[in-house]
Amino acid sequence: MTRKNIVITGASSGLGKGMAIEFAKMGRNLGLCARRVERLEELKAELLTINPNIDVFIRPLDVDDHAQVFEVIKAFAADMGGLDRVIVNAGMGKGASVGTGYFHANKQTAVTNFVSALAQCEASMEIFREQNAGHLVTISSVSAVRGARRAMTVYAATKAALTSMTEGIRIDVMNTPIKVTTIHPGFIQSEINEKVKTVPFIVDTETGCKAMVKAIEKEANSSFVPTWPWALFRYIARIAPLSVLAKMS
Repeated sequence: MTRKNIVITGASSGLGKGMAIEFAKMGRNLGLCARRVERLEELKAELLTINPNIDVFIRPLDVDDHAQVFEVIKAFAADMGGLDRVIVNAGMGKGASVGTGYFHANKQTAVTNFVSALAQCEASMEIFREQNAGHLVTISSVSAVRGARRAMTVYAATKAALTSMTEGIRIDVMNTPIKVTTIHPGFIQSEINEKVKTVPFIVDTETGCKAMVKAIEKEANSSFVPTWPWALFRYIARIAPLSVLAKMS
């Protein structure tokens, strides 16, 4: 089925923006939210240039303001006459090795990537349960497969938690019309990794977002994208010794 009305959080840049562009090309109506409203306004203009036949709604949202999360997602449902898909995309990658004095940064990543993702899932699923229809999509990461060191330690942990939580939601509604998908992107160029110097198998934002949207449209339970090498990586990473993992992060 065609999911006509789609909400994307964290849509002002990076993967959120890239997915919005791909969905606009496909003729989908979009509800876009992020903290940087001026970027959303620029993106809205760009999307309507790409496809003037779609509706684009924008709203400011700091996902760490959990009451606001519920308000904004409900408002998008009212704007669009119902929601067909919500993509829980907002996240961050701040952090450092545990015990090195950066608890504030690690805590911020933990809250934004998991607790705030929970708020987005709760708000979306309330609407989907009421409609008895909808597609919840969470954007996890290939790093969810195993633990990682240094700045990736807490980030990987939050993505593993997000993957597990999404699976639990999927089990909860598996015999209903509601679909639940987890997307695990590999290394895709975005603001979250622009300062990282050496990244293996990285692809540009457009290539990565096209792969993500293709996977989302399939509505599979879980996808690793781009398929090469990340579909294979997940199996190798699960059995790799810690010495190998140390070289990978």
